[in-house]
Amino acid sequence: MKAKQRFVTYINMAAAAVALACGPSGSNASRSSAPAFRVALLTPGPISDHSWNAGAYQGLLRIRDSLNAQISNVQTDTPAEFDENFRQYGAQGFSLVIGHGFEFQDAAARVAPHYPNTIFVTTSGNTAGPNLAALQFDFANPSYLAGMIAAGVSRSHIIGVIGGTQLPPVQQSFDAFAAGAKRIDPRVKVISSYIGNWDDVSAAREQALAQLTQGVDVIFQNADAAGLGIFQAVRQSKGALIFGTNSNQNAVAPTVTLGSVVIDLPHAFLTLAREVKAKQFHPHVVWLGMNDQVVTLVLNPALQSRIPPAIAEQVDSVQAQMRRGSFSATDTNARSHP
Repeated sequence: MKAKQRFVTYINMAAAAVALACGPSGSNASRSSAPAFRVALLTPGPISDHSWNAGAYQGLLRIRDSLNAQISNVQTDTPAEFDENFRQYGAQGFSLVIGHGFEFQDAAARVAPHYPNTIFVTTSGNTAGPNLAALQFDFANPSYLAGMIAAGVSRSHIIGVIGGTQLPPVQQSFDAFAAGAKRIDPRVKVISSYIGNWDDVSAAREQALAQLTQGVDVIFQNADAAGLGIFQAVRQSKGALIFGTNSNQNAVAPTVTLGSVVIDLPHAFLTLAREVKAKQFHPHVVWLGMNDQVVTLVLNPALQSRIPPAIAEQVDSVQAQMRRGSFSATDTNARSHP
């Protein structure tokens, strides 16, 4: 899958480069016939992961279909490839280039000044410049709600979190999940582990099995393609449950998935692209959350009855506070909030 994606993308990029090189004085003739709006997406993993990267690719397709854009996607595996592909898209005159993940922001900051006519955006980043922006997602609040539910349904009082790598946004969501759980059950134990990558399904399954052996009966995972191994382990266990992340993963293992903390990346990407195409976007760090209809906790209707009514009522109350702005999982007092 990776090789095929990269081959198709590089063929498209090569064709675009040839087009830019043709015509008098460089590219006047080709520019007149080229699509007016071109958008590229760099993902750190396969778009088949049913999670972080799949959601981003759906966002890219939404841009194509809604804005009549020419699109390109490439999977990048190393920091050197981040720089290389940012530069290639900038050199080809793409209007918008999105690096999908916190890890892309340093490369974007290095490359953006060399291509001032291209808007570079990173997701989960915090860096901005004249043509550099970031999309920040309030993942902590719905993760806190998921933690409340996890503690409410856990019988062992032991729950787990498993991540791909220890990126700051992932760690923040895990901290929020743990804080939400302790709000419901101060005795609850939270076991944390990281796989070390985002695509090793077998290693992720082993991490999950190790946690289940320690008594964990609810797992909150954020591991992209590797997360499918965690779903496998939970599905094969006796009585354990799981939360999905990034995309709505409730259908991945519907008999054991309590819900998913979902980022509506198609909506976020289309909103961004529409402003960029209209030349109304002013690069900055854009915060998107529950009130923007971008980040939310989507419960699995098939398992919603497993949540005790008293817990569901508390979750609804806290969610209402979050929407009013009177409580945030990132507040310093969130861990000890009554």
